Amino acid sequence: MAAQRRNLMQSHQSWTDDLPLCQLCGVGKAPNCVYGSDGKGTQSHPNEDAHLRFRTEDGCFLYGVFNGYDGSRVASFASQCLTAELLLEPLKSSHTDSDVRRILTQAFDVVEKSYFDTIDDALAEKAHMSTYVVPHSENVSFHQLSPQNQKVQERLKELEQEVSGGATAAVALILNNKLYIANVGTNRVLLCKSSSDGQNQVLQIGRPHSTDNEDELQRLAALGVDPARVRQAGQIAGQNSTRRLGDYRVKIHYNEIDLLSAAKGKPIIAEPEIHGSQSLDNVSGFLLLMSEGLINALESAHGPEQANQEIVAMVAAELAQQSSLGVVAQSVVDRVKRLHHDVYVSGRQRATYCSRHEDMTLLIRTLNYPLADGALTPTQGGRIYPVSVPYSNSQSTSKTSVTLSLVMPSQGTLTNGTNTASTLEEGTPTPGSQSPTATLQSTNTQTQSSSSSSGDGRLFSQRGSQAAQPDETGRVPPYVDFSQFYRLWGSDHCDGQSTQGGLGPQ
Repeated sequence: MAAQRRNLMQSHQSWTDDLPLCQLCGVGKAPNCVYGSDGKGTQSHPNEDAHLRFRTEDGCFLYGVFNGYDGSRVASFASQCLTAELLLEPLKSSHTDSDVRRILTQAFDVVEKSYFDTIDDALAEKAHMSTYVVPHSENVSFHQLSPQNQKVQERLKELEQEVSGGATAAVALILNNKLYIANVGTNRVLLCKSSSDGQNQVLQIGRPHSTDNEDELQRLAALGVDPARVRQAGQIAGQNSTRRLGDYRVKIHYNEIDLLSAAKGKPIIAEPEIHGSQSLDNVSGFLLLMSEGLINALESAHGPEQANQEIVAMVAAELAQQSSLGVVAQSVVDRVKRLHHDVYVSGRQRATYCSRHEDMTLLIRTLNYPLADGALTPTQGGRIYPVSVPYSNSQSTSKTSVTLSLVMPSQGTLTNGTNTASTLEEGTPTPGSQSPTATLQSTNTQTQSSSSSSGDGRLFSQRGSQAAQPDETGRVPPYVDFSQFYRLWGSDHCDGQSTQGGLGPQ
């Protein structure tokens, strides 16, 4: 079986090619990015995230987001192997909650063991060749080594690339219309439910298995690991997760890692934390599975306090505008990427946290939640979600910002949730209670400061309560006044000279 899995990985075939994809969800992705001093971004490594979105004929749905690191091998392997374990030998509707939790736990265990089976030969060769490495001075360069030593070093480097890497995972299973979540590591799962009175509730399911998770620190302490040192270090072997798939360094050679050297057992594990079941009967809303890179990018730009509220508001706004879940998911990822970049180039206080971001993946699964019919226009009223778009010039230190708006239908307000880990706070604007430049509470720090740099921020003309009606050509009267923008742009870039013949309407 190990040889079959190894051959499968090398041939790039998939165990799950014949399984039908679920059409009730959409996925958005963005590669990692490092910004230069000019604000331009470059990708530092190939995308390492993976995801799965399958269904079976008997109504079982499986979703997952995998955040890989040091390569995509573990994330790719886990997404395929886990699907095979759970769906090729289908879960049965007769299974109880305890049965499902046991099967999920066993599936992760099989994935972990199967992956290490595929790299056993490479690990053995690596250990064998390491005995042939001749010690040499640190001042001796690679080209000064003997030809034999050079070959050994080159082969060891190849083997290290082959066996290194790991992944975290967030997996959602829907069986008998009940939701189960299995989490390993630092990805995030949010469930947004619309109640019968038209309000929405947001729940974060589970907490990340990270070096600041008290339960995880207690687990490590029980194994003899110093939790204070772990908390202070913030990372273990380059990652902040305390549960991972793969990563032979912390699974096989953990005693060689200073932080883990006192451990009496395996400190970094692949055992999932299972949540559920949660009935989805009569539930209307959506489920979000997010890679750590997406959450970190948003939290770096706007702070961690209201990241859940912001991502849910973005998804709700896009669902009100788009008729494709794939477009919705990609639009949200693109928007987070743009916000992250804008904060970096703005030079504001949080710009230092936004010099780079990792791969981002968002999976959205709707639950009896209506998509837009494509007929809604921004003049039909509703809740407004602004986007701050800073404008800057390399020759000018001042910033000019324009607040754009996304309009969401008036189908309910976002109110306080009940989950202690992260819930939606009160204060979200409701239809009719805000001006057209109203700002979500979770983005006040960013958008209000940029608007204040543009005078009173009144770049939008006030509209009446009635939406403007389109004329015979389908157009509506303009309601955005850009005169102040043109004036500010001219004062910043024309050194006080007349802007006639330049930017702006002639």
